[in-house]
Amino acid sequence: MPVKQLLIFDSGVGGLSIFQEVIKRVTNINCYYLSDNAYFPYGELDENALISRLTELLQRFVEKHPVDMIVIACNSASTVALTALRAFFSIPIVGVVPAIKPANLMTTNGIIGLVATPATINREYTQKLVNEFARDKSVLKLGSTQLVKIAEQKLQGKVVDLDAIKAVFQPWLSLNNKPDTLVLGCTHFPLLKTEISECFNDQIQLVDSGEAIANRVVALLGGAKSEGKIQQKADYDAFYTLTDEKQLLLESTFLKLNFKSFSLFEA
Repeated sequence: MPVKQLLIFDSGVGGLSIFQEVIKRVTNINCYYLSDNAYFPYGELDENALISRLTELLQRFVEKHPVDMIVIACNSASTVALTALRAFFSIPIVGVVPAIKPANLMTTNGIIGLVATPATINREYTQKLVNEFARDKSVLKLGSTQLVKIAEQKLQGKVVDLDAIKAVFQPWLSLNNKPDTLVLGCTHFPLLKTEISECFNDQIQLVDSGEAIANRVVALLGGAKSEGKIQQKADYDAFYTLTDEKQLLLESTFLKLNFKSFSLFEA
């Protein structure tokens, strides 16, 4: 079976949580990773500006690096631009949305916490997911850009400030009836699973979209199962859109994940 070319795209490093799930499941996919750190974080951008940025940047990238599929590994971007991008490009585009449906099946006390960027929390699309899949549950919403920045700092090699994470979740931690299931509605947040769980004394179920997205990629591209083993022969190349000190600190993280290059894409 021919090797397929996949692009995983995010404003930062959150898409690495999707990348790690994908390579657990397939053996015949080469992967590009594009971090649009020049516009990080996406959750703070105007909707029309975000759609224009995504369309232009992705068009330029695939002209230089043709791919068989694009994964928009960002909830903020997916909830805003997925329809427009699918209309513009002829190749399959997979987006990421909050995992409300599986959370609804997992909760035992009927209280679900949804933590995402403020933009994702406030999207009409997100409320539609809640109405469709968790109408009979209590869904608490919490918007945080701070967690996105903490996740980036963690992969830059900086010490994670657990108190800062606890401060984000304090509105829920102070409740008598706390959520027993937490939807990580941003691809950055699975990078902080250990720390988030610790804030809740490890008494919470964490759910994200990584596994579902990886399975969708396999289904659409026809990838061969790798039985949980990370492939070693595929090519992984990472790009970013702005050179700065923070970005350069991430190079060792990408190299540890078997990316063979980490370089500037001049959009």
